[in-house]
Amino acid sequence: MSASSRLARRMWHQLEPIHAVLYFSPQAFEEAAVLGYDVESRWPSYFAFRTAPLGRAGTRLATAAYYSFSPQMIAEHVPAVWDVATPEQMLRTRLTAVDRTYRHLLGDAVAGTAITEAAELARRAAESVTVAGRPFAAANLDLPWPDEPHLVLWQAATVLREHRGDGHLAALLAAELDPCESLVSFAAVGAAPVANFAGRGWSEQQWEAARERLAARGLVGEDGQATEAGRALRDQVELMTDDLAAEPWRLLGEERAERLAQLGSPFLGAIFGAGLLPMTSTLGIATVKVPESASRS
Repeated sequence: MSASSRLARRMWHQLEPIHAVLYFSPQAFEEAAVLGYDVESRWPSYFAFRTAPLGRAGTRLATAAYYSFSPQMIAEHVPAVWDVATPEQMLRTRLTAVDRTYRHLLGDAVAGTAITEAAELARRAAESVTVAGRPFAAANLDLPWPDEPHLVLWQAATVLREHRGDGHLAALLAAELDPCESLVSFAAVGAAPVANFAGRGWSEQQWEAARERLAARGLVGEDGQATEAGRALRDQVELMTDDLAAEPWRLLGEERAERLAQLGSPFLGAIFGAGLLPMTSTLGIATVKVPESASRS
């Protein structure tokens, strides 16, 4: 694993929460409710907020872009979310939601010099990404940049996390893991409890069928846990994901990336201190171990 790939993983840890607060903050749910979305579940607003850069996406496009959600679940929400509000309305609303969330978390610091510097660094990294084969990253990078630095920071973090996410799907495809298998194999290495993946919409029968397919490949055992080969394949996926995410950090440089991480640390503290994000997510941050041979390369 190269130095820039290791840096890409570290910066993912730093920027993912800065992006993800949109999907969990009370302010975001309030804004979605004003438009008429059902906020008893987080999914209607999630699909509307995140899919909006793709335009009035239909079921097939959304299913392709999200990959690990079941097609049945996608179909429950897309394109129905556009009957409540247009993508253009959602793009405006999500910035309002982020603005309110950040102001609540940071107070006066939202207009401070640290946020301005962090926004400049994050934007420089985001504008350097190559978007070929990365629809979510490209769609977000096509959007106009906001005027306020804290919103620039959020939008840049969004471009960078979607750039990484698009690359992750490429790594899953290279590993020949279909959408449900990608989750079953991830749960099998202890990324998160199986119950945490229920929100992706796969039935018990679909989950079991995917587990059986993985077992036939020697990737999981009878107990549902990953075999040595299964862990090696998941490590390969994560290594490829880091490699594919490395470009903007290689171009930004380690010194400026480290500065961005330093500037963002108090913000991360505010996010986690507020308890907005789930204690156990399905991202599997810090779960995958990098093989020694890769760490030396």
